[in-house]
Amino acid sequence: MQDTKATFSWKRLLFSATLEHKNKSHKIAYIAVMTALIVIVNMFFEFKLAQTQFSFTLVVSMLTGVIIGPLFGFAACFLGDLVGFLYHNAGYAYMPWIGIALGLAAMITGFIVNGVQKEGRLWLAIKLALSCALTFLLCTVAVNTTAFWLLYAPKVEYFTYLVSRLVVQGQIYNSLVNYALFCIAVPALARVKALKITL
Repeated sequence: MQDTKATFSWKRLLFSATLEHKNKSHKIAYIAVMTALIVIVNMFFEFKLAQTQFSFTLVVSMLTGVIIGPLFGFAACFLGDLVGFLYHNAGYAYMPWIGIALGLAAMITGFIVNGVQKEGRLWLAIKLALSCALTFLLCTVAVNTTAFWLLYAPKVEYFTYLVSRLVVQGQIYNSLVNYALFCIAVPALARVKALKITL
């Protein structure tokens, strides 16, 4: 009888299956490429449509967690956001919680996609859905929205600010676009045999 129970691999805390058995040079190269990708997306792939600021850093961060792994994925995303800011800040102050949120998105996704040792379409759907739900709740709501509220609108009731940021400012639409791209990209990347992404 086949065991249908999903198990979690703690070996995948640092690196994904893609990098687990590669040498240090390969690991450094992967981390450098994903960090550079975060910088590029931060600088050149943001645009405003009506009230909504669209950015693709969330999907790239989540894919970084899948390709690199949770902890080094966090480091790559945080560093990428910091370097992107230092190179192209447009006169704004540095907002470290954005880098933390991106890093958490990589970490959460890396834990779920790489750590849960179960394959098949149903498990893939569960892992992708869980990654999207948790990154939305923890990164978009708990970290980013709370930080913006505390700094810029503490006199406004939190729930009112949350609804305003998600619906009026359109962050929920930005998130949905990123999650749709993530759900398309992960199965596509899994077909690249060199990446050894197990789904």
